[in-house]
Amino acid sequence: MVRIRGTPVSGDRASQWFKAPRGVGRTAVSGRQTRPWSAPRVTSPLVTHPAVTLRPISAQEHLSFVAARSGSFLQTPAWGQLKNDWISESLGWFVGEEMVAAALVLYRQIPRVKRCLAYLPEGPVTADGGWAGPYVLDVLRTLRDHAKARGAFTLRIGPAQPVRRWHTDTIKAAIADDTVRSLTQVTADETDETGTMLTTLLTRLGFEHLTAEDGFSAGQPQFVFQLPLGGKSEDDLLTGMNQLWRRNIKKAAKAGVVVEQAGAADLPDFHRVYAETAERDHFIPRPLSYFQRMFEVMLAEDPDRIRLYLARHEGDVVAATTWVRVGRHTWYSYGASTAAKREVQGSTAIQWRMMREALAAGATIYDLRGITDTIASDDPHIGLIRFKVATGGEAVEYVGEWDLPLNTLLHRAFGLYMKRRG
Repeated sequence: MVRIRGTPVSGDRASQWFKAPRGVGRTAVSGRQTRPWSAPRVTSPLVTHPAVTLRPISAQEHLSFVAARSGSFLQTPAWGQLKNDWISESLGWFVGEEMVAAALVLYRQIPRVKRCLAYLPEGPVTADGGWAGPYVLDVLRTLRDHAKARGAFTLRIGPAQPVRRWHTDTIKAAIADDTVRSLTQVTADETDETGTMLTTLLTRLGFEHLTAEDGFSAGQPQFVFQLPLGGKSEDDLLTGMNQLWRRNIKKAAKAGVVVEQAGAADLPDFHRVYAETAERDHFIPRPLSYFQRMFEVMLAEDPDRIRLYLARHEGDVVAATTWVRVGRHTWYSYGASTAAKREVQGSTAIQWRMMREALAAGATIYDLRGITDTIASDDPHIGLIRFKVATGGEAVEYVGEWDLPLNTLLHRAFGLYMKRRG
């Protein structure tokens, strides 16, 4: 059964998108494509629209808004502190005195050019029902004008708005069908009308969708795997898992695997396993100092923002993970395991511990983060989705990341540079 979620946002005001306030500049609509005209630089930190005002906000205002709505940890002020090679800014959108949206904006200047990329990873964060609310156009337009004023050549956003969901049984059936190579070929169990509307709106407004490379998107994942926790007990979670997962949980316990919540002082143990995993899986690992800084700034913001878990067998660390929480949303963020002692199922034991800890913390979602939409038997990422679907969760497609070119020449040049670099 297909279920439709959400309420559509009226698109009758889309034509007003390019009527910029006086002094900010004007834009034009031509055929199907929208292209902004050149606009004078705006030096004021405040951008207004008759309905919405955009202004910088304090870190505490920002954090309170995001935490109350279980927004992404990538939209917290601490994430901006971690990304010290970017300039960060906290912004809030107001209707009168009420904040209707907030965002962490990261600015990255390109070499030898005094222009930058403005990036909102998994943002902006909107008030409840915000992407289905009456201020969507105002939020996007004032953000565009503010990014221009900051000298951005491209505005990149990634609203954490779901579009489609596929339940466990649907995914399993699709994997078993040799004629199906992508989840997008399968009718979703749930379709969120707000997400569908937002995708259409962003296209109409001239945003360009960032397509996935080799199944994964350029920045944050468009497809993720989540385990709903609301209203469930530990027994419910076990019942939802497949038989192999339940067997492996028991196997780890019988083998004597012990999972402990560690601290920042134990990050060198985590990093040794992480570096081994990076070598085995052929990716470039982040340095230990990055994770030490991550724990420093995130724990300073909230003493339970991030946790480190280590799975040990006879004293040896066999798996290590990080766990992040904002409000009622928890994430499995980084994970690593050793090639030795894989048979003791340290990775399964550590996942089960994090799921139970998320449940105990009052979370309604345990997020296993990125997957690809590709499910063909010969796809190199098929093992990842098989591992995650065994938890009994669901695949979720988000709106994804979108670019709005503000300087067409620099935007294209940057795109070519990134392609050559990749």
